[in-house]
Amino acid sequence: MQETNSWNPDEYKKHTSFVSELALPVVDLLDPKVGERVLDLGCGDGTLAQEIERRGAKVLGVDLSEEMVQKAKESGIEAMVASVTALPFTKEFDAIFSNAMLHWVKQSDLAIVNIAKALKGGGRFVAEFGGEGNAHHLVKAMELAFQKHPEFGEFVNPWYFPSPAEYKKKLENNGFKVEYIELIPRQTPMEDVGKWLEIFANGVTAHLSKEQFELFKDECKKYLKEHIYSQMDGWVIDYVRLRVKAVKL
Repeated sequence: MQETNSWNPDEYKKHTSFVSELALPVVDLLDPKVGERVLDLGCGDGTLAQEIERRGAKVLGVDLSEEMVQKAKESGIEAMVASVTALPFTKEFDAIFSNAMLHWVKQSDLAIVNIAKALKGGGRFVAEFGGEGNAHHLVKAMELAFQKHPEFGEFVNPWYFPSPAEYKKKLENNGFKVEYIELIPRQTPMEDVGKWLEIFANGVTAHLSKEQFELFKDECKKYLKEHIYSQMDGWVIDYVRLRVKAVKL
């Protein structure tokens, strides 16, 4: 996982508000209680942290993006820049929540170790993130674009999309009892897949020149038009989410 990360909060919210809107069932699964202390991993602009606090808990949000942390603070959420691979907490939280972030963490075992360490005994870990098969066509399009253009360098996949069995085993190996884990296919309309690439492929394309990035986008769109576009529905992203609830033993 990158230890520094830059996101434009306004651009993100404008084009990807669905990320938070579709996560309300995950907040329901968390079921925050009055007086609980909850850690929100990858809090973004604080939208879901605000929802958790509306239900009575007190939230600390952490995110790698200074811009997002600032936005969360402006919305009244206590927040700090931190990485799940280096959390400075021991037995401090009643629950840990994360939405649409853990698929960015290739060091998944280290993340789980730190999550377990930060939770009190009996504490809950509730998360949703990209699971096995997530954004299959998008990843394929990027790989093909890099293969076609050796001048782009090597394609490095920045995401971790585990199966339920794989992730359940990792949690159990680190002192969790998994109460629920499921893959949820979520076909998600998006106005422009080019905008998705601008926002989410930055870990893949940061080294490309402006001209190379435009070429990369064009190549991806050619492939994706055949697979995730129709005149009737427009662009539909092939998301698959992994939703999990586990309790620290």
